[in-house]
Amino acid sequence: MATTLFISDLHLDACRPATTRALATFLGRQRHCAQLFILGDLFEAWLGDDDDSPLVAEVAAMLREFTAAGPRLGIMVGNRDFLLGTGFCERAGARLLRDPTVIDLYGEPTLLMHGDSLCTADTDYQAFRRQVRDPEWQAQLLRQPLARRRDLAAELRARSRDANSMKRTDIMDVTAAEVERQMRRHGVGQLIHGHTHRPARHEAAAGLRWVLGAWEENGWFISASPEGVSLHSFPIIQ
Repeated sequence: MATTLFISDLHLDACRPATTRALATFLGRQRHCAQLFILGDLFEAWLGDDDDSPLVAEVAAMLREFTAAGPRLGIMVGNRDFLLGTGFCERAGARLLRDPTVIDLYGEPTLLMHGDSLCTADTDYQAFRRQVRDPEWQAQLLRQPLARRRDLAAELRARSRDANSMKRTDIMDVTAAEVERQMRRHGVGQLIHGHTHRPARHEAAAGLRWVLGAWEENGWFISASPEGVSLHSFPIIQ
């Protein structure tokens, strides 16, 4: 049976090896799927495709092994790994997806997004997002030495944690009106995204919205086939 899988928000980091092991186990069990979409924040931080850390090499190798077995792989950047590019995707045997992307999911036009652009009530974050997604800003950053980029990534993570601790939780969730606007704009009846770490299935006027969960105590994935779509979780063994 043809099966398409979706994951996001793994936030892979050298200090969280259990999540990397969980990904390896997941990929090993899903080698017979047709395709896998990673909808952003595969990594906790991404310094550029010249990152020479052992974690990057390990993940690229396991993804290449997965795609070599037959499944297709698409990777979308998130708010943590927005500098991830074609260099890493080539190493992993993947294609880089735009955010947003529309696919035909067994006859159902489906919108794929990371999800951060839907959180329009968080105006401070949206201003930051516009800055870091600017190609000129990214080019300037990538010209910095790798060591300097590592320091900057740690600084940005600390600033993000501090800022989020001061915000109401509803501000960091999606805005219903923006969800409706994007679904109608793209002419779809189904949306799949991550980012908010609030896994669920929602029914809206424009159609169904599926939200992936972050890989923390549990790993999360969405499975789709001609028979339907479902959300799943499994424990991550520490």
